[in-house]
Amino acid sequence: MSDSTKEVGKVYLVGAGPGDPGLITVKGLESLRTADAVVYDRLASPKLLAQARSDAELYDAGKGRDNHRMTQTEINDLLVELGLNGKSVCRLKGGDPFVFGRGGEEALELSAAGVPWEVVPGISSTIAAPAYAGIPVTQRGMSTSLTIVTGSEDPKKPDSNINWEALSGLSGTLVFVMGWKGMHDIVEALTSRGVPNDRPAALVQWGTTAQQRVVTGPIDEIATRGVEAGIGAPVALVIGEVAGLREAMAWFDTRPLFGKRILVTRARSQASKLVKQLEALGAEVFEYPTIEIVPVHDPEPLDQSLRNIEKYDWMMFTSSNAVRGVSARMKALGIDSRSLSKLKFAVNGPSTARALGEIGFNADAIPDQYLASAMIELLRERGIRPKNVLFPRSEIGRETLANGLREMGANVDEITSYSTETPNHTGALATEAYEQGIDFTTFTSSSTIRNLVKLLGGSPELINTSKTVMIGPITAETAEELKVNIDIQAEEQSIAGIVDAILSHVSGADSHG
Repeated sequence: MSDSTKEVGKVYLVGAGPGDPGLITVKGLESLRTADAVVYDRLASPKLLAQARSDAELYDAGKGRDNHRMTQTEINDLLVELGLNGKSVCRLKGGDPFVFGRGGEEALELSAAGVPWEVVPGISSTIAAPAYAGIPVTQRGMSTSLTIVTGSEDPKKPDSNINWEALSGLSGTLVFVMGWKGMHDIVEALTSRGVPNDRPAALVQWGTTAQQRVVTGPIDEIATRGVEAGIGAPVALVIGEVAGLREAMAWFDTRPLFGKRILVTRARSQASKLVKQLEALGAEVFEYPTIEIVPVHDPEPLDQSLRNIEKYDWMMFTSSNAVRGVSARMKALGIDSRSLSKLKFAVNGPSTARALGEIGFNADAIPDQYLASAMIELLRERGIRPKNVLFPRSEIGRETLANGLREMGANVDEITSYSTETPNHTGALATEAYEQGIDFTTFTSSSTIRNLVKLLGGSPELINTSKTVMIGPITAETAEELKVNIDIQAEEQSIAGIVDAILSHVSGADSHG
């Protein structure tokens, strides 16, 4: 196809929201996930960028006040070029593209070049940052208007486009963005024109993120209090009676784990429950899996066991991964689940039992402690003596269960039902996270510890700069072997147990500190 007939693409000007990756719209997320190319600003969340296609072209526009990786003209030219080359482009912009986002300029350039475009509005920091600080920008009986103002224009300019006299006479809420550098001048411009010195005000830095910080006070003191507190850009200045509601309505940064940075080492496919619970409690979570669960490399031994399933009276599982591995091979072989109906099943805990339930079976034996040794003890207590046991597991599992069953006289076939791999990229990402500061590192298996130490060059030094959280005694044994500190051990060997252990530690630290 000649250049003259080449199909033109389309550019989507997408508002990514103010910082919390969960605040992007459904339509914005769809555009991001399907785009051939993503052009993003400096405040774009890594979690959002992770939603882009693996083969998508990523362009860091990096446009900040004093740090321009690309000028606005260069960004405009790039969008036009990508569009003319037939690309579907997601232009990922902080907040809303048309609220101090220069999205209008980009749209005009695209229109002039004949490149189709759409705008996908986003949640602006002008309303989201105050909301996450517990400040409603309007409130019945208190404020019935909202005025949004750029703080980047010098109030001392004789030809200012801002009507400071009019602003000073308003009784509603004023929100200034991008105004930290000129904060003192903004306050002076308002108070010198009649705004009462005691009017409530608030500064919200990094609103909606785990780094959010809020300072409140009367308008004539707010800039000084911000400096004393070490506040800096990006910041929103809220002025009005509603700012006085912060103390009563704070919710986001009062959660028990707010501001805590937690590194999760579990496989990404299994980490979502832990991540969601920690984030709901206010933590900033870094998902750097040290394990990837993959199908068994050589399925033939497992396939053979499943074809001859009638020879077994028990099947035992010590992980949900093993259950899913068996299920996958049964589907691949076309084996009906009814062929397992005569089997008894033992599992090491409720999560494995749930996985078993997903394929239509109930566990016949679940120990109170989520340990292989506890499974053996439970069988003995019940007088159960399995004869022929199929034990699907990983290739690196412990021998405790198999050896215990053999001591009871059972014939045990240990068959690999899933494999694990170590993600190469995790080491560099984890190193950077530790250098920036991690409060807690969670470990849910011995493999997560071994792999993380390996990925960090064989040394536990960086890990030990954080508080370590062990899911159980076996994981703790591995930690001790590798000289990884054992700071916290969950009482219950489950995701809920890990979360409770962190909460207890933080609560205890707070009560003593």
